[in-house]
Amino acid sequence: MANHRLWAPWRIKYIQAVRRPVAGASDDCIFCSRPALGDDAKALIPHRGDRCFVMLNAFPYTNGHVMVAPYEHTADLANLDEDTASELMTLTQRSLRALAEPYGPDGYNLGVNLGRIAGAGFADHVHLHVVPRWAGDTNFMPVVGDTRVMPQSLEDSYAAIRDSFAALEA
Repeated sequence: MANHRLWAPWRIKYIQAVRRPVAGASDDCIFCSRPALGDDAKALIPHRGDRCFVMLNAFPYTNGHVMVAPYEHTADLANLDEDTASELMTLTQRSLRALAEPYGPDGYNLGVNLGRIAGAGFADHVHLHVVPRWAGDTNFMPVVGDTRVMPQSLEDSYAAIRDSFAALEA
């Protein structure tokens, strides 16, 4: 068996962030600091609601992987007020519709990891993952090579999803 390497140097930021904070990186909650930036393109926020917002995952499982989160900094999904909980689900539904046009997925994974032990990278701020999936998207790269192939940049994903949300609003 030949020994082949697929270089993915962009992954080092994620690896270092998991092991230790990247130099100059903030340990702020991304679900609080990014909406406050005032630059939705830089923050990767294609859509905002009154109580919740949609943000692209900077280290996505697949292209189009977004997260829906309340503006309120809380880990307590069970005790979100009714209006916020309702908008969290409404924006999740809208995200499914917004991802359908530019990506045409065959299905989706939706998930909430509550608590660090459950896999939450940001355990102190509840958020819901929306991950588009396609028939055959689990191939040899992630299974054997522990590598994901991402055919679209985050900037292009942001533009496509932002435009799709805008079309839904029209």
